[in-house]
Amino acid sequence: MAAIFQVRHDWKLGIRVTSTVVCLIAIGCLPGCDYLPFGYTKIGEIVAKAAQFEGREVKIRGKVMDTSKIPLLNIKSYSLQDDTGTIIVITPGPLPAMGQEIGIRGFAENMLIVGGQSFGLTFKETTRLPTL
Repeated sequence: MAAIFQVRHDWKLGIRVTSTVVCLIAIGCLPGCDYLPFGYTKIGEIVAKAAQFEGREVKIRGKVMDTSKIPLLNIKSYSLQDDTGTIIVITPGPLPAMGQEIGIRGFAENMLIVGGQSFGLTFKETTRLPTL
């Protein structure tokens, strides 16, 4: 009888350990998942602390407000606005439609930083993220 109880106890322990490991892996993967509605940086935070975001990859989302294209130089850009601010985005891909809500991953770039003050802040899009 004691041997049967020991086998059942070991089986339950194995289930608990396996469940715990699966949960920890899932929690560790959640922040990097582009399908989830969190993990986005507010545009106003990037604008306010531009020097701190220089070269850091972040995710932002907002509404496309304006688009522009310079064909000879193959430069495409658009303004992305959320409830905290607006930023100019340079994209290698197709321009999104005006008024479209999008999420993107990319890098903040400053033309010049003097005394912690940023001049010429743009956001370089690397990936267009799936929207919900």
